[in-house]
Amino acid sequence: MNEQEKETVITEEDAEADIQENESKLEAEEDENSDQPQEEEETVSKTLQFENEKLTAEVEQLNDRLLRNQAEFENYKRRTQKEKTAERKYKSEELALELLPILDNFERALQTEVSEENKGFVEGMQMVYNQLVTALQSQGIEQIETVEKEFDPNYHHAVMQIEDEEFASNIIVEELQKGYMLKDKVIRPAMVKVNK
Repeated sequence: MNEQEKETVITEEDAEADIQENESKLEAEEDENSDQPQEEEETVSKTLQFENEKLTAEVEQLNDRLLRNQAEFENYKRRTQKEKTAERKYKSEELALELLPILDNFERALQTEVSEENKGFVEGMQMVYNQLVTALQSQGIEQIETVEKEFDPNYHHAVMQIEDEEFASNIIVEELQKGYMLKDKVIRPAMVKVNK
């Protein structure tokens, strides 16, 4: 073998060794590079998962707030509707409270003794009294029944107690001031005398 052939053989061997070395380096780099994208993918995946959880929590919080606001609005609507209904139902309460003392005075005036001289006047007063009672009844204002009824603290106000064997216990013996209801609401309880 001549020198040139030796150099060629060495060079070819060296070249083959270099190629193998380069392939090994490339494989090692590929392994390193393949680990890096995997790590990067895991990092990106974790970041996306965290972002997703964060956004899901925000959406749940906003949904919860929306549901609460809707519930509050529904409650507000129901409450205002109820107030409007009550206002319409009891619209004459204030006027009735103003007129009840006048009605009491009419009743006291009608208890006076009737004579030939005042007979016409008393009849006129009775007519006005009847008209007033009718007007109040047309608005749903009714007198609370008392005498010989059982005492009920929701409708009656006991101002006196007596012991009378003619009446059972807790029975109203006498009415001292009339009580009135507006539809289903007591606007003035009756003042009564109750048997023990």
